[in-house]
Amino acid sequence: MSPFGPRLRLAGATLLVALGVTAGLQPAFAQQQQRSPGRPNPAPTAPVRPQTLDDLFDRLARSKSEDEAKGIAGAIERRWMRSGSDTADLLMTRAMDALKAGDQPLSVEILDRVITLQPGWAEAWNKRATVFYLMGDYTRSVADIREVLALEPRHFGALAGLGMILKNNGDDKHAYEALKKALAVHPYMSDLRNIVERMAPDVEGRDI
Repeated sequence: MSPFGPRLRLAGATLLVALGVTAGLQPAFAQQQQRSPGRPNPAPTAPVRPQTLDDLFDRLARSKSEDEAKGIAGAIERRWMRSGSDTADLLMTRAMDALKAGDQPLSVEILDRVITLQPGWAEAWNKRATVFYLMGDYTRSVADIREVLALEPRHFGALAGLGMILKNNGDDKHAYEALKKALAVHPYMSDLRNIVERMAPDVEGRDI
């Protein structure tokens, strides 16, 4: 299931840095030539502040449509796929390639190395949880999901995955709690909402 979640790639960073430096070294006389006597200088525009994960999660919670939420969730997932380590990112790519090729044990082996390198990278734990789930090893999948949620409690994919595993194991009470938490973060997972709505009459009558 990739209820647990998804990828990003760094491109052109050197070029962007070079352009920034070049702009900063623009000769003063060139700037002066752009100013016409008697004409007011245009008001400076405020720099655009890069959106943080907190900003994106706030936007996701306030999204007004499924398409809008999908776009924001995709941006969050791409952020999650960045470890800060080129080596770990490369290994993650190889682990996902192995998974696509159907070699789940190799994918786990590579993800073991990723987690050793970057134990604080929630998405590495999440991807290994996904592979364990696909292998039918729900015990180890849940253990990894709990690591994900300790690092990123808002991981809607991990919450959804946990809820579905618990539901399949007959633990409707805790499954319902996990699925509702996932929807509180990402309100437009329609399949999940349908499941929660079907579970509500049975579960909400109990002390949860």
